[in-house]
Amino acid sequence: MPFTLGSRAISAGYRLAAFESIGSTNAEAMSRARAGERGPMWFVTSEQTAGRGRRNRPWIAPRGNLASSILEVIDVTPPVAATLGFAAGVALETALRNVSHKASPGSAGSEHMKFSLKWPNDVLAGSQKLAGILLEAEAVPDNRLAVVVGIGTNVVAAPEGTPTPATSLAALGIDVAAEELFGALSDSWTEFRGVWDAGRGFGEIRKLWLERAAGLGQPVAVHTGAATIEGIFDTIDETGCMMVRTSEGAQVPISAGDVYFGAAASAGAA
Repeated sequence: MPFTLGSRAISAGYRLAAFESIGSTNAEAMSRARAGERGPMWFVTSEQTAGRGRRNRPWIAPRGNLASSILEVIDVTPPVAATLGFAAGVALETALRNVSHKASPGSAGSEHMKFSLKWPNDVLAGSQKLAGILLEAEAVPDNRLAVVVGIGTNVVAAPEGTPTPATSLAALGIDVAAEELFGALSDSWTEFRGVWDAGRGFGEIRKLWLERAAGLGQPVAVHTGAATIEGIFDTIDETGCMMVRTSEGAQVPISAGDVYFGAAASAGAA
């Protein structure tokens, strides 16, 4: 079964480069942008051998998993471009829910079919990581940004020893091929990229993201590298920062960090 774009993505003018195997779809997309590609264009494979997650952690996709990256060249500032990652989270959660319910219609509403969005860039099934999102941007001529949003999903296998325990669709009993998930993702991306509208619609994306947020209103510990901030996860602000309410009542905005909820948070995320 080959990778193909969904009908909505095709109608919106998206193009596709699919690979049997590749080092990194994000690296390929950015390389094309540096060479003059202006997109919008998807880069996709079911076997990625040299992918990266946040903080340069390896993100390897064995054959059967989904590694995908979308290249958009847009006229926005880097802070606005960063909010596109939240649109990606909403798009991926929507695609996962749609294909999972189609694959297992009798399981709709069950716990293992409930996906949530973990700030800033993960999709969870229960408390386990199912997918990750990595956004990168570089300036290109004409004062625009080449923005690459990498989306990696554990379809048939999940890595072990990760900071957050990981799972896969197969482990959840959801029999979906990477190619089917990609078709759904390309369509849902088209929808929520349109809602985002170069940042003008981030208010709506923020609302949709918060409806799907993991750990909202719960104890949280965030490792920022320099410090650990502990408190209650209140919301995300209009720039996408996580807002943590400390025991003193202060609202602390956090722009980046590793997030731990529940027991891990109360134990200091040790």
